[in-house]
Amino acid sequence: MRAAFLDWDSVNANDLDARCLAELPLDWTYYPKVSAAELDQLLTDTAVLVSNKVVLDAASIARAKALRLICVAATGTNNIDLTAAAKRDIPVCNVTAYATDSVVQHVFMLLLNLVRQQPAYQEALVRGRWQQSQHFCFLDFSIESLAGKTLGIVGYGELGRAVANMAKHFGMHVLIAQSMQGEPSKDRLPLDELLGQVDVLSLHCPLTTQTRHLISERELGLMKPSAILLNTARGGLVDEAALLQALDNRQIAAAGLDVLELEPPGQDHPLLRIQRPNLVITPHIAWASRQARQKLVNGVAANIDNWLKGKVTNRVN
Repeated sequence: MRAAFLDWDSVNANDLDARCLAELPLDWTYYPKVSAAELDQLLTDTAVLVSNKVVLDAASIARAKALRLICVAATGTNNIDLTAAAKRDIPVCNVTAYATDSVVQHVFMLLLNLVRQQPAYQEALVRGRWQQSQHFCFLDFSIESLAGKTLGIVGYGELGRAVANMAKHFGMHVLIAQSMQGEPSKDRLPLDELLGQVDVLSLHCPLTTQTRHLISERELGLMKPSAILLNTARGGLVDEAALLQALDNRQIAAAGLDVLELEPPGQDHPLLRIQRPNLVITPHIAWASRQARQKLVNGVAANIDNWLKGKVTNRVN
């Protein structure tokens, strides 16, 4: 039975143990990133497809006559047409909770860089300004403490809960936005009400038609001028043009982003064109500690192994 990992190099940087996959009774092909021509060819006779971010749309799934299982090497499944797979009774299985520690650490790395003004101080150091100072310390940029600040969480699943828990260890107050699904909860706030109260807003919800550009011009206008926006979820949650304007106009104080709408971005991406001390961007690596990536591969292997044994686990469709 043939199996293919469609974008292996987006998970493995030659630092993972892949024996858990190799030991499965499958004939594996690992693509650094599959081309359109390669995908079209392998769809004819491959039973198991593993994708991190390669899109498997309805047309691809319809052509994949031998396809019996799709494994997503991630938690988010917006790159898979779940309806098309369900119509053919092809399970789509994801992996959850593999990168919790990694993402939480990255969220606070972004936040601490901003409240401690690390980008501005680093630039000043490179320019020799500390070396020219009359004092042992260099206080040109105001530094804030997290203790006593209010953190707003949008998306209170595995990651949102873990970030909220860590925030309490920094002495922060935590507010949770109402879920967009199900009945309202008494201990959560409508998003519009939450936005005006938080010093930091951290996004941890999935990207859906309902959440696309969840944070746009109107929502940014409801936030404090001193507020910080953090997004380690999906780039499409934030209207980037509106964010750029809000940063340049000091409508909010700062933003820390690990994700953009188009990845990888073009060289002329507006948020990357000019270095801003109130904007920290990392290249979608919040999830990507070596330990988290190993847990992810192990989780994919476990999903396939269970399926081969007749027990489908982590099915999302």
